[in-house]
Amino acid sequence: MTPLVATAVLLAAVTHASWNALAHRIPDKLVGFALISGGGMAIGLAAVPFTAFPAAGAWPYLIASAVIHVAYYALLMRSFRLGDFGQAYPIARGTAPLVVTVVAAVVAHEVPDGWAAAGIAVSCAGLSGVALWGLRGRRPNWPAIGAALATGVTIAAYTVVDGLGVRASGSSLGYIAWLMAVQGAAVPAFAFLRWRGRTAAMLRPHAAVGLFGAALSVAAYALVLWAQTRAALAPVAALRESSIVVGSVIGAVFFKERFGAPRIVAAVLVVAGVGLMLRAG
Repeated sequence: MTPLVATAVLLAAVTHASWNALAHRIPDKLVGFALISGGGMAIGLAAVPFTAFPAAGAWPYLIASAVIHVAYYALLMRSFRLGDFGQAYPIARGTAPLVVTVVAAVVAHEVPDGWAAAGIAVSCAGLSGVALWGLRGRRPNWPAIGAALATGVTIAAYTVVDGLGVRASGSSLGYIAWLMAVQGAAVPAFAFLRWRGRTAAMLRPHAAVGLFGAALSVAAYALVLWAQTRAALAPVAALRESSIVVGSVIGAVFFKERFGAPRIVAAVLVVAGVGLMLRAG
């Protein structure tokens, strides 16, 4: 992985944690995700005329990714309803790299070498620490943990599917634009059917925050998809999950959630693992 690709993935990590924090900040999670998903759809539709149409071989991946993203949004909303941001976000994101590493080895035949495997393992250990050490002294919220773990599985699924799809598309920008346009319709449509005539009244108070979150969401995923055309899927997925550290800091600073010495140690492990992955690149 080159320094340019690593920088893009790290920037994606920061923007991803930020849009998730904005979604968590909005009390009604359906309102937040309707704005973010719908805003992403609008950005995608606006970009479509200016990008190349994805090749035919990319469309099965694109449609599959859109379906997986609907499940991802539903599970992430449930995670945020049930658990703290500093718990749900790290567990969801930390699950993905392990699953991606296994699936990428089987499906894309991308078996990590020694340094990359060591980096992924160390990073995942650190990410797990960030997620789980925060539970000490408290009874685990198993429904929240279960929802977050399931969210992580959907993250791994769309990461692999989109990694293969964007490579088959012939145009990373075209794939991103169409993916945002297709996947973004489901949550707003569900919200509209649920609220009927109250839709505008429900969305208006949080429109600015939600639409800003949408812009961050599109930017974060565009950077990751671009990186996946230039590096193996597993290291990109693992490096991307450094967003967990950002999310934990956001949880501590803005949501007043605990971030003690154990999580600082875990964050150092994440940085060490990233260094090993960059050495492999």
